[in-house]
Amino acid sequence: MRWSHLSAPTGDASLLDAAPAASPLPLALPGATVRTFDTPGFAGMTFYEIRAKSIINRVTGASRVPFQWTVNPYRGCSHACSYCLSGDTPILMADGSTRPLSQLRVGDAVLGTMGAGPHRRYVSTTVLAQWPTSKPAFRVTLADGTRLVASGDHQFLTDRGWRHVSPAEPHQPALAVGDRMSGVGHFADPPKESPGYKAGYLCGLVRGDASAADGPREGDAWIRGDAYLDDIPLHEALRWPEAASSDWHRGFLAGAFGATGSADRLAIVFTSRDHGFLDRVTDALTHLGLPSRRPPHPQLGGVHSVEVARDLWAALRFRHVTGVCEAPLDASGVGVRSDAQLTVADIEELGLTLPLYDITTGTGDFIADGVVSHNCFARNTHTYLDLDAGHDFDSKVVVKVNAGELVRRELAAPRWTGEPIAMGTNVDVYQRAEGRYRLMPQILAALRDFANPFSILTKGTLILRDLDLLRQAAEVTTVGLAFSVGFLNEAMWRAVEPGTPSPRRRLDAVRRLTDAGFSVSVLMAPILPGLTDTDESVEETVQAIAAAGATSVTPLPLHLRPGAREWYAAWLTREHPDLAPRYRELFRGGSYLPQSTQNEIAARVRLAARRYGLHRASPQEARQVTVADETDTTLDAATSKEEPRQLTLL
Repeated sequence: MRWSHLSAPTGDASLLDAAPAASPLPLALPGATVRTFDTPGFAGMTFYEIRAKSIINRVTGASRVPFQWTVNPYRGCSHACSYCLSGDTPILMADGSTRPLSQLRVGDAVLGTMGAGPHRRYVSTTVLAQWPTSKPAFRVTLADGTRLVASGDHQFLTDRGWRHVSPAEPHQPALAVGDRMSGVGHFADPPKESPGYKAGYLCGLVRGDASAADGPREGDAWIRGDAYLDDIPLHEALRWPEAASSDWHRGFLAGAFGATGSADRLAIVFTSRDHGFLDRVTDALTHLGLPSRRPPHPQLGGVHSVEVARDLWAALRFRHVTGVCEAPLDASGVGVRSDAQLTVADIEELGLTLPLYDITTGTGDFIADGVVSHNCFARNTHTYLDLDAGHDFDSKVVVKVNAGELVRRELAAPRWTGEPIAMGTNVDVYQRAEGRYRLMPQILAALRDFANPFSILTKGTLILRDLDLLRQAAEVTTVGLAFSVGFLNEAMWRAVEPGTPSPRRRLDAVRRLTDAGFSVSVLMAPILPGLTDTDESVEETVQAIAAAGATSVTPLPLHLRPGAREWYAAWLTREHPDLAPRYRELFRGGSYLPQSTQNEIAARVRLAARRYGLHRASPQEARQVTVADETDTTLDAATSKEEPRQLTLL
């Protein structure tokens, strides 16, 4: 099913002040009106406002979910976060070169990290998605002079963990002056092919070739040198300059490497039989701030050498200042470090909305101008709308602006028989966007007026705004309410559900709803193997759910559909690499845990529920009001063909 089958012509007078639709619109959203908002919580997001043809959707007979009808006023979810940088920010490629963020493409190999805390290490990873956006910009200045332009919600890795530049939500950890970032430090500017650089290159290439330990070489270095001879006479290039410039030193090292250099992982080595030539190499390295050493004893045949310090900073600086691109780099396994030069000196709001970019990588991070940066996780959603599988789910939300009037019209239709309607079955109807669009009050009023039974599953505390309407509806029909709370751990919540209200706030909402007379069930989802399935976590979570007044709890262990699987795998291998083998074993059979594992988790939740006097709903009971998709992978629940699953992690 496509939106072209559902969307009606626009013409709502309330939309006349909206921004005109940018061209081209997604093919599946003809006639949509595009709106953006200046508020920080919606920075970088686009809302496609459409007038849908229908809103109450039937679940197909092939689906195993225990309800027949759904209402979904939104597609896409504003719970999730975005992380963006200036397009000219240099990104570290896996081969040691750099490329502007705006020029990266899907499939490019970049350097990322894996591990946690002091055990994080560099690894090669692949760009999975890349996209532009426009957001209010901030400038972060480090002690070494590095300046990074980023959105407020961009995250950098610091000695206090991941920190947002200027978070939109109060619960998100904020970057502060004095924080020390992780990485290799500012990337050196590449050389300019000035006359000095060209002269130095020819000098290093020809003189190095004359004294090379392994004899003359052929290759790209000589092709490059031949091109420089069109501008620099060879007899001039072979003179040792009295006062060499930085450009000359850069070119000399590049030419010398082409004639006598070799690279192995982080090592850069020059070999020659000419002491004088190696003295010049040492001088050039020192001039450019690169530490080096001379082994005291020659190799067989009287071959001497100069070695650049074997660390990632020196290996990268040599490549960047000289422009050498033929030196292979392998930084896999090198530990991620930090030093005082990466201390945050200033965070400045620029007062400008700038074009920014982000990528998704296999590790969930990348190296931006020498510091470790978080990225937005790609999930395989929105493709049915001809939107990309990465950022679009989080940043491009489709809004059925006429949802309220459609619900009222369809409930009044003679063919409607008053079947129960489930909401929150694809994306959360109380996501942040609902605070702006206020579609639910109209929907609830229509359901109340027609005394039509309904249920809502949510992670959004915004449901409390509509408490009066819910009370009124409950006086005339059956209202089922459920919250999703998988665990209480604050650090885990910030890692996997950063755009949602905290678990404690959700339980506070459960208490307020139960105090108002509602029977509220809790879907304990997702339960994460090896992370939140411990006896301590289960006990703490069930106890808190019972204390909040919930009437039942239903455990739902994590399952990983395509898209969510890639997102979670990237996060897990980065933050908890020791668990990766266990997850590969657990999910080798598909999207679900082995039945024995599911049963074991359910048994422990059931025992805890009994201890705290909390009835555990059967799966059939819970699914009447607590069914939700992990990710928004179907256009409507009517097209869903899978078992119930937890709300999106983000």
